[in-house]
Amino acid sequence: MKAQYAPLVPELQEAFARTLETGRFIFGPEVEAFEREAADKLGTQDAVSCANGTDALVLVLDALEVGPGDEVVCPAFTFYATAEAIARRGATPVFADIDPGTLNLDPAEVERKITPRTKALMPVHLFGRPAADLSSFGLPVIEDAAQAFGAGGIATSVVSTFSFFPTKNLFALGDGGLVSVNDPELARRLRMLRFHGSAAKKEFLYVGYNSRLDAMQAAFLRIFLRHIDDWNAQRREAAARYGELLDGLVETPQDDPGHVYHMYCVRSPERDRLAAALQDADIGSAVYYQPPLHLQPALRYLGYSEGDLPETEHAARENLCLPLWAGIDEEQQARVASVLEAALQVVRS
Repeated sequence: MKAQYAPLVPELQEAFARTLETGRFIFGPEVEAFEREAADKLGTQDAVSCANGTDALVLVLDALEVGPGDEVVCPAFTFYATAEAIARRGATPVFADIDPGTLNLDPAEVERKITPRTKALMPVHLFGRPAADLSSFGLPVIEDAAQAFGAGGIATSVVSTFSFFPTKNLFALGDGGLVSVNDPELARRLRMLRFHGSAAKKEFLYVGYNSRLDAMQAAFLRIFLRHIDDWNAQRREAAARYGELLDGLVETPQDDPGHVYHMYCVRSPERDRLAAALQDADIGSAVYYQPPLHLQPALRYLGYSEGDLPETEHAARENLCLPLWAGIDEEQQARVASVLEAALQVVRS
């Protein structure tokens, strides 16, 4: 992240000073301008900011009146916030298995999990790859696009939610979230819910939340928003280089025209050995979603057991995310590939 924002420090300092001078730190012109600019970038009618990506999910579920007795189908190979938001509303997360090639929800598995109690579907655009279109099932689709700002195929459903956590493709210098929406009435309700269920702090129509993007973060995000297309293009270029460097060593992600590679996630039965080799070489890497959500202690009440989602569990055992950011150079990537190759040669010998 620092490598990306370092050249923009003078602009960030100017935005800080401008916001400081106005004395408007909650809502105000910076937030309003960011919402307009984000909606334009996403191609949606509106965009409603909030405090973080988790709140974005909860606000949408609340606005759609998802609650006790309802089910929402989602993946278990994702960050905890996806299912947490559903459970927070008193609804039941219903986990469907993933497509091993994309690591996103398998539409055939989604169809198997739909019941008369299903109120919505919540696909995740994992690691920046657009998920399959689930609109044919005739249910509201809430896209968890926290990792995929600027990816193709996003913001085409009822609503899409985004996170601006500092490691995301479009990041803030703190927390932040957004809901893109094409329904004016839904946008109105979201704006009220994020502000204690009120439009003007006098009359309260809903039991809402205190979930607001602050003006300083909005000012910073307006700067970063102008660079997101270029940053995503650089990520795609780096991913293509990795594909060449790692060919025959590990299972690399399938390319997709809309993929923006929030993470570059490879798979290998020797994942733990490869991660250890990278660590020994002082190269960062990460393993994600192990154990997956259906096996997490807080969600045991849902009744899932090991073996219920075989592709999800397989991906959890094999995934390894390699260093990738907008601006990583060929020499750095070649070093990563060299360490992995050496570790695998030891195994093969």
